[in-house]
Amino acid sequence: MTGLTTDDVRAAESAAADFVATFERIRAEVAKLIVGQREVVEHVLIAIACQGHVLLEGVPGLGKTTLVTTLGKAMHLDCGRIQFTPDLLPADVVGSMILAERSGEKVLEFQRGPVFTNLLLADEINRATPKTQSALLETMQERSVTVAGRTMPLDRPFFVLGTQNPIESDGTYPLPEAQLDRFFFKLHVPMPDESELETILQRTGGVELPEVSAVATGEEILAMGETLRRVPIESGVQRNLIRMVRRSHPSDADAPESVKKFVRHGASPRAAQAMLAAARARALLAGRYHVSGADVRSVAPAAMRHRLILSFEGEAEGVRTDDIIADVLATLD
Repeated sequence: MTGLTTDDVRAAESAAADFVATFERIRAEVAKLIVGQREVVEHVLIAIACQGHVLLEGVPGLGKTTLVTTLGKAMHLDCGRIQFTPDLLPADVVGSMILAERSGEKVLEFQRGPVFTNLLLADEINRATPKTQSALLETMQERSVTVAGRTMPLDRPFFVLGTQNPIESDGTYPLPEAQLDRFFFKLHVPMPDESELETILQRTGGVELPEVSAVATGEEILAMGETLRRVPIESGVQRNLIRMVRRSHPSDADAPESVKKFVRHGASPRAAQAMLAAARARALLAGRYHVSGADVRSVAPAAMRHRLILSFEGEAEGVRTDDIIADVLATLD
């Protein structure tokens, strides 16, 4: 914090303390209903603090939908849900112009779709056609909707939390690369262990479910994002972050052999932006007001795994992008 006044330092310390306090309040409230999944919950909250969208991948029944609705309650946000199906149309997502009668006259007016909310659950997002999936592109990037030449901003904050089933391919469509790139993180939701499954049955098998209360507001969530932008990062740490992204491309001279053999396209600049923002959040949660290399490494898989496009050889051999990311990180040791 060289060059800052005492008041600047105090303001930064206060903002950092508020960030951590808000984060921990939300995490504790979510834990009343969500059993285990600590890493998943933490990464989702980091993405939300960074104003980013999250893609949750896991088999049915792991609580992905429950996690989203619980977050909405804890943050006192309006929640919307779209069940993606092959016959879903773009107008079913963003809305459409309808003919209505006003004062005895026929007029065209816009009927808002379910995307006009704060927290949108895009359930089984890979079941919709690419045409319908593309309806989310503008909303996820610009936080706005354009219909019939009219652009309408969405309420802030706005997040999309998409879910998809990794084991079922019938009736599904691969998400376009442009849409995948707009997800801040892609997270794998694991199966609970024996003790966690026992706790789940105890909590959900009774007469009443645990009550989740609102412990944060949309304004506080937006303020968390502003706080993160002020957390400094040393030039050496930032250079390593840039090298991570560069070395995920087969054209880079320093890329590991696994990248050159199995990757067709590497991570985009959005991956670097996501890692920087998320690493800042990890630093504050660790009680530091600067980003370390360990912070960047800890968020690299979640930020990069969905942004690596495998080659034919990689697809044929069943290569995992997480293993390739580990090879990339190993070149920086």
